[in-house]
Amino acid sequence: MKSEEIRQYFLEFFEKRGHKIIPSSSLIPEDDPSVLLTTAGMQQFKKYFTREKDPIKDFGTQRVASIQKCFRTTDIEEIGDERHLSFFEMLGNFSFGPIVNDDPNDYGIGGYFKKASINWAYEFLKSLGLKIDYVSVFKGENNIPFDEESYNVWISLGFKKEDIKKFGKEDNFWGPTGEEGPCGPTTEIYIDNIEVWNLVFNEYYQTADKKLEKLKYPGVDTGMGFERLMKVLQKTPTIFETDLFEPLRTYVLNEKPDIAERDLRIILDHTRGAVFLIADGVRPSNLERGYILRRILRRLMLKLKIWDILSKKDVFIKAVIDKFKNIYKEIDNYDKIKEVIDKEFRGFEKTLERGLREFNKRINGNEKEEELGEKLFVLYTSFGLPLEISKELLKNMNIEITENSINIFNKLFKEHQKISKNI
Repeated sequence: MKSEEIRQYFLEFFEKRGHKIIPSSSLIPEDDPSVLLTTAGMQQFKKYFTREKDPIKDFGTQRVASIQKCFRTTDIEEIGDERHLSFFEMLGNFSFGPIVNDDPNDYGIGGYFKKASINWAYEFLKSLGLKIDYVSVFKGENNIPFDEESYNVWISLGFKKEDIKKFGKEDNFWGPTGEEGPCGPTTEIYIDNIEVWNLVFNEYYQTADKKLEKLKYPGVDTGMGFERLMKVLQKTPTIFETDLFEPLRTYVLNEKPDIAERDLRIILDHTRGAVFLIADGVRPSNLERGYILRRILRRLMLKLKIWDILSKKDVFIKAVIDKFKNIYKEIDNYDKIKEVIDKEFRGFEKTLERGLREFNKRINGNEKEEELGEKLFVLYTSFGLPLEISKELLKNMNIEITENSINIFNKLFKEHQKISKNI
């Protein structure tokens, strides 16, 4: 099944069970200053979990489902491996309290909780012909009790005790997004040793000073990574071979069949991420979300230049737009997206060319930690080559920059800033 079919099937599955289908919100959070970008499917619904907003009034039901576009920045430097992404899609179903009926056979509009949500997740995956390897539940920690209810639901579905793993807060307690908000214990579903679906039971509210308070009405917030689901469905080696990255992947490989796999993945991820950020109104800058876009565009430009396919970037942009424009209408704006990327690339082109020349002259791969930190500092302050680009070039040489080298760079940069202020 193609990704477009799975999207439709997921939404219809939950619509039949009383859920209102809600469009994805923007990657720029509308009403949440605690985060720069939308990082989870529940973000647009935070105030329904706290009952600052009324789901019945706004949706006509306490149940909603969505496919949310998301962007996370914590793993940008890890992108290039088999599983990390900046931009991704999250399939989710949500219930806002109070709990009216937790019976999975109830297709009404009232709130539900652990029994219904676990049963429906199991039923949905089973209907796709997928077999769950194992599940995990919250074992209890820091005065938060063991999630016995979720454990018992899985037992009732025929899971053996050894197939239900118990983990602590680091693994099976989610949230909040930002500094404060709804959060709670989770049960997670694994297929082919991949965490595919995370069911969060929002029973608590974490305050800004990290204290947990019981929510008056507990709710359900589930998130299933679309790229991971498509990997197990389409049985691809990694997420990057799924049809979510076509036809862009094919276009790049047609140009450069011998491209390094890591660089290919960076091009696939960063092209998608840039298109979606720009479509939602983010523009390159040196501040906050603008800097995030600038970082991925510069890293993208570096990879395209190294592999001599910079001239094909317009084809790559269009490939992403054509793949997603029928689902996310806002990205059907090729001229504007191209204009923003062209402007950023033009502004960085001379710096990158000069920086690459100087990097190749100065870095030989045999530097000691302190010397490497000093050289990276000179490349940045004298030739404008950003540290993240130098780090990427070092990775291409199979050199992992150490924390000590970074500390040397930071120390020299702080001294440089002081001198500059005093001039």
